[in-house]
Amino acid sequence: MRVRALAVLLVAAAALGGCTEGVLDPKGPIAAAERQILFNSLAIMLAIVIPTILATLGIAFWYRSSNQRARYLPDFEYSGRLELLVWSIPAMTVLLVGGVAWVGAHDLDPRKPIASAQQPVVVQVVSLDWKWLFIYPEQGIASVNHLTVPVGTPISFELTSSSVMNSFFIPQLGSQIYTMSGMVTRLQLQADHAGTYPGLSANFSGDGFADMRFDVDAVSAEQFAQWIAQARSSGAVLDAATYADLAKPSKAVAPSTYGAVAPKLFHNIANPPSAMNVTAQLACSAPQRSEK
Repeated sequence: MRVRALAVLLVAAAALGGCTEGVLDPKGPIAAAERQILFNSLAIMLAIVIPTILATLGIAFWYRSSNQRARYLPDFEYSGRLELLVWSIPAMTVLLVGGVAWVGAHDLDPRKPIASAQQPVVVQVVSLDWKWLFIYPEQGIASVNHLTVPVGTPISFELTSSSVMNSFFIPQLGSQIYTMSGMVTRLQLQADHAGTYPGLSANFSGDGFADMRFDVDAVSAEQFAQWIAQARSSGAVLDAATYADLAKPSKAVAPSTYGAVAPKLFHNIANPPSAMNVTAQLACSAPQRSEK
């Protein structure tokens, strides 16, 4: 029995060994809360699955052909106690799992600010074909395929897409959320530990989807300030013309930074002119014929 228990423990350790850099290795409060929801749901469901497996094995063992004590009841039709057991346990499971999901959905609302004494850092995110653009409006800089955030400070994300729908996901910080053209979604995250965490696109968006990955560097406040100063000294400017060139489809784009960003660039990206507005503008600008 000891050998079997040790074997099971080793297999479990080997299976969980691949859970680093994922949702089971949280590095922030949102990811930690989401992992707890997964564990709670798993425990509730195992409370049904394990007894069911044991009951199946027990029934098979009890009603084996060699057991003369097992009663054969071919005329059995109904049992109120069995009906109550069969229906009450699944109903209780649904209520418990639903309750965990309901409470978690409200506590982890993507728009809900994270309680902190630190002022949040605003980051505007644009999913492009096939890369990520991060704009820091308060700092006046931007980066491509690389995100730097201060440790212990809430990050307030505003997200949109330049073309097709995409999905922004940093597994160790939590909360996958979609980006869609013509609208802005919001997400609050925080990194509690310094380090580099992988980010990715979790929604297929075309040929370059596999390359839509980025690194998140969680650094101290001093290192964050140094990174901002270094980005500002790069000299590159992200304006409408530069953005138009950046928005062209490209794969495996190397990380880069912009030392200045045109005002309201993110607003213009998130609010593209609709066909109706363009038609109305053309109609208003068209020359008018005078009637005789």
